[in-house]
Amino acid sequence: MKLGFIGTGKIASSVITGICNSNIRYKTIIISPRNRKLAYFLKKKFKKIIIAKENQEIVDESHWIFLAVTPNVGKKIIKDLRFKKNQTIISFISTIKLSELKKMIKVKSTIIRAIPLPPISLKKGPVPICPPNKKVKNFFNKIGSTIEIKNERLSKNFWSTSGMMASYYDLLRVMSNWLVQKGIKQKDAQKYITSLFLALSEDAVANSRKDLKFLVKDSQTPKGLNEQGLKEMSKKGVYRSVINTLNSIYKRLDK
Repeated sequence: MKLGFIGTGKIASSVITGICNSNIRYKTIIISPRNRKLAYFLKKKFKKIIIAKENQEIVDESHWIFLAVTPNVGKKIIKDLRFKKNQTIISFISTIKLSELKKMIKVKSTIIRAIPLPPISLKKGPVPICPPNKKVKNFFNKIGSTIEIKNERLSKNFWSTSGMMASYYDLLRVMSNWLVQKGIKQKDAQKYITSLFLALSEDAVANSRKDLKFLVKDSQTPKGLNEQGLKEMSKKGVYRSVINTLNSIYKRLDK
């Protein structure tokens, strides 16, 4: 099987890295020359990478095609590409719906929307796909954890929460910098904060059958530090702000 990637940004390179380090069987991965530096980095790192001269070459030579460009670029280029019948097309584009993709692609193909995130390079993280598809599900299960969504409108909820990734990293940065200001070496501060939140996330996954409110309760003691932290952040509207931001992102996707 030949895989093709139109777009060579962070998400595409993360997925490609995950594929190349997995047991997925493929003949070649043909990638876009758009991000020249990143494209040549991937080609140097992995033997089966081929850099195409143009996007049409990727479509012509691939069985599965991954659309990993921005919405604006996607609207400009997809309609001019000549796809083949029975190709599998997987779109990572956040705001182009399945109905729009079908009009742009024109031929009868399997079209799936997927939401991979950068940790897929480590073969970790959820990958919501819509509509459900057994082959695509099995594919992403080898580099992550596939979540099948039947209703495309419901998938917008997952796109919305994926928009909080940078905010999460910035929280880690703020806490790490606070430790540095208190005299901790930056290397030690960053190691502590990232390791702490990794452990907390792994604990949450291990206890995922429980409602998260139980973890919130269990992590506090009366008049303890965690109780203080939760009360102060709640009083200042931190969590309400998170909900407001999610609603704002959702509205953008709903246009």
